[in-house]
Formats: sequence, structure tokens, C-alpha cells
Amino acid sequence: MIGRLRGTLLDKQPPWLVVDVAGVGYELEASMTTLVALPAVGEAVSLYTHLSVRDDAHLLYGFLRDQERTLFRALIKVNGVGPKLALAILSGMDEAAFRRCVLDDDVKSLTRLPGVGKKTAERLIIEMRDRFPHWESPEPSLSGLEGGSQPGSSEQDPLADAEAALVSLGYKPTEAARMLSGLEGEGSTEAMIKAALSRRMAG
Repeated sequence: MIGRLRGTLLDKQPPWLVVDVAGVGYELEASMTTLVALPAVGEAVSLYTHLSVRDDAHLLYGFLRDQERTLFRALIKVNGVGPKLALAILSGMDEAAFRRCVLDDDVKSLTRLPGVGKKTAERLIIEMRDRFPHWESPEPSLSGLEGGSQPGSSEQDPLADAEAALVSLGYKPTEAARMLSGLEGEGSTEAMIKAALSRRMAG
């Protein structure tokens, strides 16, 4: 099991990133919450990881904080929730926001996430009440961090990359385009994704 990687961030094309560890490039998929908080390409990075082994692939997921990984692992134990949906949930809200939804029976907020219908939201609330990790000293939320691609990013078309990333999370192309409408001025892919998700959840 690969539990953590420390190396150099080689590339980030949401929702994917590549980390060089002693000459080996590890490709990971990450939530938008983690991606918007990553350092610039070429800088050092340390990520908690979760390895998913399937018959046709070994998939590695990266998380900036152990708490996000803990929640990811709890989510994929819920009936009907796989890694893709778990990442979509973590991309739309951080751990603190998700915990509030569970404790407040907030089905409406959960159904704003791609792939989460009313039944899935209700199942998440019921099952996660027992599985949700309890932290005595929660780490600061990432929602207040400044997003934005930083010098060295390999992005060519931030708007197209942002739309592709949203589609990969489960949003329909037309919905992704609508979420990004008017956000061209945000500049970077990560900043546009963050603004689009915030707009969607506030919707």
C-alpha cells in the first residue's frame, strides 16, 4: 500500500497531477479541494494517498490532508459510492461542510453535487452518521484558501481545462459551461473551478 508521497510536482491537469519521487512519476487523481491548494509546478509537494486496486488498473488518489483522505475512505464504504463520486463530493465541499450536511440532515445541499440524487443523499446522511470521523481539533478549511494556477503551470486553455475537469466530476457539458459562464476573468483553471463549484453550491 502506498500511503504517502513526497516529491516534486511535475504537472497538474485537473483532476490529474503527476508527482516525481526519486525519478519515478506517480500519476494521481485528486479532488478540486486539494488541487486548488497545491503549490506551483516544479515545487515540492507532500500528499497522503489511497491506492485502489482493480482487475484492470491500479489507481492512486492524492490528498493534501489526512482528514480528506479519511473522509474519502469512509465515503467509498457507503453503498453506491465509488471513488469517482467520493472525489466529486470532496470537490464540492470540504470535510467541515460535509459534516454539517450530515449532522443537519441537509439533503438539499448534497443533491447539488454531481451524481448525488435524493436517495443517495439520504443514504449518505444515514450511513455517515456512524462512519464519519470525529476530530477533536479540525484543521482549517481549505475553502478560504486562495485558488489559482501558479507560475510554471502547463495549462494551455484554462477555460477548456476547467470545463473538462467539471465534466470529469460528473457534471454534464452544458451544466459545466453554465457554471463557468462569466468566469473567464478568473484566469487560472483552478480558480475558475473553485469559483464555479462555489457558485453551484450557493445556487
